[in-house]
Amino acid sequence: MPSYLSPGVYVEEVASGSRPIEGVGTSVAAFVGLAPSGPLNEPTLVTNWTQYVASFGDFTDGYYLAHSVYGFFNNGGSAAYVVRVGGSAEGAAGDGEAPAEVTGPAPAAQLPAAEPKQLGAFSVAAIAQGTAGPLTVEVADPEGEGPAERFRLIVKDGDKPVETFDVSAKKGNRSYVVAQVKERSKLITVAEAAPAAQLVRPENQTVTLAAPPAPAPVPASVPVERDTTANPGAAEYLGDSADRTGFGGLEAVDEVSMVAVPDLMAAYQRGAIDLEAVKAVQLGLIAHCELMGDRVAVIDPPPGLNAQQIRVWRQETAGYDSKYAALYYPWLKSFDPATGRARMVPPSGHVAGIWARNDSERGVHKAPANEVVRGAVDLEIQITRGEQDLLNPVGVNCIRAFPGRGIRVWGARTLSSDPEWRYLNVRRYFNYLEESILIGTQWVVFEPNDHALWARIRRNISAFLVNEWRSGALFGRQPEEAYYVKCDEETNPPESVDLGRVVCEIGVAPVKPAEFVIFRLSQFSSGSGELEE
Repeated sequence: MPSYLSPGVYVEEVASGSRPIEGVGTSVAAFVGLAPSGPLNEPTLVTNWTQYVASFGDFTDGYYLAHSVYGFFNNGGSAAYVVRVGGSAEGAAGDGEAPAEVTGPAPAAQLPAAEPKQLGAFSVAAIAQGTAGPLTVEVADPEGEGPAERFRLIVKDGDKPVETFDVSAKKGNRSYVVAQVKERSKLITVAEAAPAAQLVRPENQTVTLAAPPAPAPVPASVPVERDTTANPGAAEYLGDSADRTGFGGLEAVDEVSMVAVPDLMAAYQRGAIDLEAVKAVQLGLIAHCELMGDRVAVIDPPPGLNAQQIRVWRQETAGYDSKYAALYYPWLKSFDPATGRARMVPPSGHVAGIWARNDSERGVHKAPANEVVRGAVDLEIQITRGEQDLLNPVGVNCIRAFPGRGIRVWGARTLSSDPEWRYLNVRRYFNYLEESILIGTQWVVFEPNDHALWARIRRNISAFLVNEWRSGALFGRQPEEAYYVKCDEETNPPESVDLGRVVCEIGVAPVKPAEFVIFRLSQFSSGSGELEE
């Protein structure tokens, strides 16, 4: 208190007692993956595509980090932390330059195609050697009913299926067998062996492919570009909290609200890791989000799986159960500025951008669904309503193409079996509330623990929540129906006060998305005003 020792007029500044709580940001993503250059295991903030290229280099063939970050910004994202794993220290200068040429052993060239085998109106040939035996190609019936030209192409290495394609013999169809195999297969090539008018579905059969001839030897001193995008295993992604590597490096970044690992599936496609390692990394990502408590994992599915296979993978192979994770299917076909052609990419980067756009335009309380996927020109597989009937209940958020409405995210669920945390917007909104209240009430620490403090806490939190209710984030016609704040003698008995604790109970009623919209139509007799049964 000031001392008044002589007569006069005194002016004092008095705190109003109101300490408003401001909402925290919810739109910062984190991407962990492979890049040709840039700092290793160091979360680096980028706020646009140009900054990413300057720090980590441009698009790299065979990897998805750049495509995911590009899709994030293209869909409305504004800020992201990028963690580069794998690679070598030479590429970590951060100047955006590609590694200089060095002299060393030349990389293995792709083997030329072997002698083709007839497959009805098509021919098929191997472009790689099998590891467990000769490659075989099997023609089988597709799952479910469909047009007569549809069939399934299964590539086996020995007795193990390694590639599966649901394709069509009809030229011009988006799943045309020649185009699909050319774009997705690493083992075979398919060509037309008959005029277009005679292209029909081949009969069910199995053919054994001849191994391709060995490539010509390459001199050992040919200058080759150093490969800085190595194949990191599960340990490199998981990292270490003490060393700040992998996911551990993101623990020090408090702003992150969503995390994706797009290059995990690139390693799986190349055979660098198997599905068990994929599961280990994704479980580590989910564990990281649960530990931090303020972020959600965006999970990518394995490529090339149909709806039934994804359902089996989701329930039996992966089996994730977490309110801090969301899974999106299928992969997207996105335009690749580097090659000028469309290519398949995992959906996590585009989805993270949609979350950020939804938060900015509508608010984090609104489910990030029924939103257009910008930059997606097609989908890996077209999902029907019947297939989504199988996937939606197990927490697989489908991305679907609608005539005249474009490609849209058509699901908003977490991977939790708890109905209370079924919807993604509820989980992310609670993250937002918890973080906002945590940061906005730091002034309470070491204040006198009395009735005046309890009243100030109630007033400040209630002022924050009433604004949330007015913005449509809380359910209820009146504020009393939408939330309550309790901080009094009942929550703070003397024994709790003696321990230095202040306990405040907060209850909110979040809005849930209208996932199933039902209109009931009936006939009624004109003029009678009564419904007719």
